Amino acid sequence: MAASGEEEATPRPLTLGRFQLSEEYGFLLPNPLTELPARYGPWMEIAGSLPQLVASRQLRSRLRQMPQLSTQELHGHEELHLAHVVLSFLTMGYLWQEGEEGAVKVLPRNLAIPFWEVSRSLGLPPILCHADFVLANWKRKTPSGPLEIENLDTIVALPGGESLRGFILVTLLVEKAAVPGIKAVAQAINALLQLDEDTLLEALQQLAGAIGDMNKALRRMHDYVDPAVFYSVIRIFLSGWKDNPAMPHGLVYEGVSEEPMAYSGGSAAQSTVLHAFDELLGIRHSEESTAFLHRMRDYMPPPHRAFVEEIQRAPSLKQHVLCSGSRKLCAAFNQCVSALTDFRTCHIAIVTKYISSAAAKARARQGEPAAGAGPPPGKPPSLLEAKGTGGSHIFRFLKSVRDTTREGMISA
Repeated sequence: MAASGEEEATPRPLTLGRFQLSEEYGFLLPNPLTELPARYGPWMEIAGSLPQLVASRQLRSRLRQMPQLSTQELHGHEELHLAHVVLSFLTMGYLWQEGEEGAVKVLPRNLAIPFWEVSRSLGLPPILCHADFVLANWKRKTPSGPLEIENLDTIVALPGGESLRGFILVTLLVEKAAVPGIKAVAQAINALLQLDEDTLLEALQQLAGAIGDMNKALRRMHDYVDPAVFYSVIRIFLSGWKDNPAMPHGLVYEGVSEEPMAYSGGSAAQSTVLHAFDELLGIRHSEESTAFLHRMRDYMPPPHRAFVEEIQRAPSLKQHVLCSGSRKLCAAFNQCVSALTDFRTCHIAIVTKYISSAAAKARARQGEPAAGAGPPPGKPPSLLEAKGTGGSHIFRFLKSVRDTTREGMISA
């Protein structure tokens, strides 16, 4: 018995591969598939002209005529991920084709049943998530070229033209910039387990640098996304049917359940990166913010969620730094917390520009067409003005999370 107890007492090293994470791409799906098997041509054909079908108000009729396809011939997680991307984009286009005042209450069975089955296979909810919008929705224009915005494109799009492309790809570059930080998290935890102070210090310095690079990548949003197009055109397609006044009763997935179901829309809080950093650094958010963030974990691929839970179970980095008495470790830890605070401050500035300032301008020019791909008919979406697409009270949430991050600093 003693021998097995000793084995249990030695934790396994934290490796990225155990959680379907890539040393090169982090949480991004490495080189996602861009085509499904031929029998899924009807899905791919509609997905290929999704922005035009929404703009011409023809998507709903096209989708109702689409054959109901079995998901039995989808094999492997790459095909399943592409199917989830395609079906989630088709669903959002179908739901929001007529704007927030024309939302439907039922998703037709030829879309609902395969979407439900693919979602169940992947452990994801049947709605567009961060994993669909960004992590598995990218391709290189030149296959051998670099992972730079000029050489990247989306696999599936919604209305919003170049601004939508910029929004997705800048977010992807933030995920890519996080990769050295994700590797540093694993390195830090393994160093903690082995009481290796030098490696721990190096890991914390790498983590702070990666968060700084994420901040630089996030600022590129200003160069690639028009606030008027984001607010009036793009944002509604990220909206879910939980805590959304436009769809107070949720959505019926025809052929799956007669009762409506409610799911949150796409949100930056569904990105696993900041959850991992918060857990490593022992950042403790308010009860309300924590409840929302933990709910968003249900929208992550299960292996990514398991990675965060593994970090949560590790020995406390903060306690170790406090007990070490090392000024260098303390400074490196605080550098990470400071960089994370700055990143969240930058996110607040972007949300202010792209939502509250854009909302005020949209009200001021009511009736004028938005630049770009043209908004859904009628007035710009207003019901979610104070909320994020994930359903949170957006500014209260973001400021609270930024402030509690700052409070995670260790006093000298």
